[in-house]
Amino acid sequence: MTSPSGSASPSESPGPVPTRGTEQQEGPLAAGMAALANMGWQILLTMGLASIALGVVALVWPGATLRVAGVLFGIYLLVTGVFQLAGAFGTHVPRHLRVLHFITGAVSILLGLISFRGTLESILLLALWIGFSWLLRGTTETAAAASAQEMPARGWHVAFGIIGSLAGVVMIIMPFASIATLTLVVGVMAIVLGLTEIVRAIRTRIEIGHLAAGTATQRRPLFHARPHPQH
Repeated sequence: MTSPSGSASPSESPGPVPTRGTEQQEGPLAAGMAALANMGWQILLTMGLASIALGVVALVWPGATLRVAGVLFGIYLLVTGVFQLAGAFGTHVPRHLRVLHFITGAVSILLGLISFRGTLESILLLALWIGFSWLLRGTTETAAAASAQEMPARGWHVAFGIIGSLAGVVMIIMPFASIATLTLVVGVMAIVLGLTEIVRAIRTRIEIGHLAAGTATQRRPLFHARPHPQH
């Protein structure tokens, strides 16, 4: 006995068809991802423009840039000192570290107040702070690379450590000339980084456009026309 004409064989059974609920779930998700991608390239573009503006200001008005940097450094010292003093009286700090926290906090507050006395004092403190930081970091990196025979790229670490130590010594010996040169270098680097961020934002925007176009061409209709099983 033959099977009824209305029945379909297993080989002719249609594949799974996306339901309307699946399409409704994919819609908000795709819209959210598109909004996040658009926000990403806009943030990159804004950061690039701000970096270029900062670099131009540093190159055109280096004196004003140094004054602003000195004021910000004084505020940083005051805030750091207050937190150090507060940490000295915290219950989570061991007793043998409370004296160290108190001394460093008091010194930070004192240096912060001194930096507000004038532009020269703040610039001098900023230059000495950077110089001693570079010297300490370079010396530590050189000593660590020299003592560790199995360190990857050991020669590069030694070279960078020596260069950082020498830069710190120069910054300490000639603070005003060094900080002025550093301002110019920071201005040039800010412009270069800003241009890089703008290029990245443009490339990201182009990639988003390509992905959106590809998704639109690959999207299938909700309803598929299928022949009747009797045909």
